[in-house]
Amino acid sequence: MHKHAIEVRGVTKRFGGRLAVDDLSFAVPHGSIVGLLGPNGAGKSTTLRTIVGLLAPTSGDALIDGRPFAALENPAVHVGVHMDGFGFEGAITARRHLEISRLAAGAPRGRVDEVLDEVGLTDDARRRVKTFSTGMAQRLGLAAALIGSPRTLILDEPANGLDPDGIRWLRGFLRRFAERGGTVLVASHQLAELEQVVDQVIVIKRRVLFAGRLQDLVTSDAESLESKYFDLVEGTQT
Repeated sequence: MHKHAIEVRGVTKRFGGRLAVDDLSFAVPHGSIVGLLGPNGAGKSTTLRTIVGLLAPTSGDALIDGRPFAALENPAVHVGVHMDGFGFEGAITARRHLEISRLAAGAPRGRVDEVLDEVGLTDDARRRVKTFSTGMAQRLGLAAALIGSPRTLILDEPANGLDPDGIRWLRGFLRRFAERGGTVLVASHQLAELEQVVDQVIVIKRRVLFAGRLQDLVTSDAESLESKYFDLVEGTQT
C-alpha cells in the first residue's frame, strides 16, 4: 500500500489568464478524515476535480494510491466520488441509477442492495430520482460513490440539504468508514460539523494556508475551527 491515499504535489491550474490554484501541495494519510476548506473561489472544486482526473493540472501531479487517476487499473476500487455536477437522470429509479453505477464499476450484483442499506434508502429504492429531496439525492450520490467498495471517498459538500438528523448520520457514517481503514477527503463550508469529525484540515485560498492536524490548528478549548479558519483566510491577500 502506498504511504498516502492522496497526494497533491505542486499543482497549479490556470483557466486562460485566471489562476485557480497555485502550487498546491498536501497529502491525505490512509485511515483519516481530512477537511478541505476555503472560501468560494478558493479552488476547492478545481482541486478535487484535478485529483479525480476531470481536470488536467497546468503543472504538478495529483495521485491516488501513488498513481494518477487515469493510470488506476480499477479506479472504483481506489476511490469513490460525489461532487456537484455528478447529476442523476430524474426519470429513472434510485435502484436503476445504482445498477448503472454498479455495471460501470464492475461491482457484484448484490452491491446495490448493500449500498442502499448503508445510506438508508432501501425503502425509497423504487422511487424516481426526480421525486427525491436534496438530502435524499445526497444519500444517493454517496451510495453511488460507495458502489465499488472504494478505499477512499472524495466528497464535495455532502451535507448540503441534509437536516440535523441527516448531518448526524453522515458524521457517524464517515467515522465508521475511517475506522474500517477508509480515507475521506471532504470539502465543506459547515465548519462546526467538520470540527466534530475530521482528523486533519487543509485550508486553501488558491494556495495552501494550512495543512495539518486539527489539534495543531485549534489548540485550546477557547478556540474553534471556524475562528481559526477566518483568521487564516482573512489574513491573506486576495
